[in-house]
Amino acid sequence: MANKEKQETKVKNKKSLWGRFMTYCHGVKTEFKRVHWTTKSDLGKYSVATLLFVIVFSLFFYGINALYALIRSLIG
Repeated sequence: MANKEKQETKVKNKKSLWGRFMTYCHGVKTEFKRVHWTTKSDLGKYSVATLLFVIVFSLFFYGINALYALIRSLIG
């Protein structure tokens, strides 16, 4: 009997699709306020390091992809 009452309470408290969507949007907005956005001066300090990082990892993933393609071509 208590279990049925809990299920009825859940059904009564369940929000509509629109209500859940609005709750989600409110949460996203709150999280965006917490983000530390970089400024132009921040980007200037680390631009060379960032560019080097992107180039190195791009080459790394290109190499992995090329190796995978080579193995696939040899197999079949």
